Amino acid sequence: MTIPHRLPHAVSRLRTERLARSAKPFMARGGIKGERCPGCRLVPSHCICALRPQVPTPVGMCLLMADIEPLKPSNTGWLIADVVPDTFAFGWARTEVDPALLALLADPQWQPYVVFPGEFVAPERVVQALQPLPSGQRPLFILLDATWPEARKMFRKSPYLNRLPVLSLAPEQVSRYQLRRSKRDDHFCTSEVASLCLELASEVHAADTLQAYLDVYTHHYLQAKHQLPPNLQGPAHTRWQSLKRS
Repeated sequence: MTIPHRLPHAVSRLRTERLARSAKPFMARGGIKGERCPGCRLVPSHCICALRPQVPTPVGMCLLMADIEPLKPSNTGWLIADVVPDTFAFGWARTEVDPALLALLADPQWQPYVVFPGEFVAPERVVQALQPLPSGQRPLFILLDATWPEARKMFRKSPYLNRLPVLSLAPEQVSRYQLRRSKRDDHFCTSEVASLCLELASEVHAADTLQAYLDVYTHHYLQAKHQLPPNLQGPAHTRWQSLKRS
C-alpha cells in the first residue's frame, strides 16, 4: 500500500530538534527496544501509517510539551498532530519562552484557551463552555503535555498564560488510555483532552476520529509490547472502519 507523503508535523519537528540537543540516545522505559517506524513510533510490524487520518477543522491545538515528552513513543500529542492540521508544538522551559509561541498567542485569528482543571484556578478565569467568537476568529486550545506534577508546575510558572481564559473540562467518562495510567481515573491523556475540546467546539467528527485513532494506536502498541499481531477485526479497528465510512 502506498502511503501519501506528508511533511513532518509540529510534534515530529519538535522531536527532531530535541534529539539534536540530546547528549545520549533516549531509551523509553519498558516496551520493545530497537527499530521503530519514524512515522508512527511503533515497531514496523505494527505500523499504522497507512491509517493516518487528517480531518479539516477550524480548531487549533497548541501543545506545550515537557522536556522529554516528544521523545516518548507513548506520547499522544503526536496523534493530535496527525489528525488536526493546525497543531503547534513547543518545548516548555521555566526560564525562557519561544518567541514563536508568544506570536501565536497574540495572533488575532485565534482565541486561546488554556485547558486545565478549574479547581486550581481563580474562579474569574474559568470557563466551561466556548462563547461565540467574532467572524474569522478560531478557538486555539493550549494543552500542557506532561505528567500531572509537571503540568501543574508548567501552569504556575508560565506567566504568559496568566491573561488567558482557562477551559475546565468536566467529562463523565473514565479514561481509556492504557499506556501510561494516571493514579486518578479523571486524568486524561493529551489526545483524550484534545478530543473533548473538539467535541466542545462542535467538531464531532474530528473528535470521534481522534478518539478512534487513539484506540487503534493503543491496540497496536500493546500488541507489539506483548509480541502479538494486531487484531484487524477487533473493536478498535471496527470502530475506525465505521468512521471512515461515515
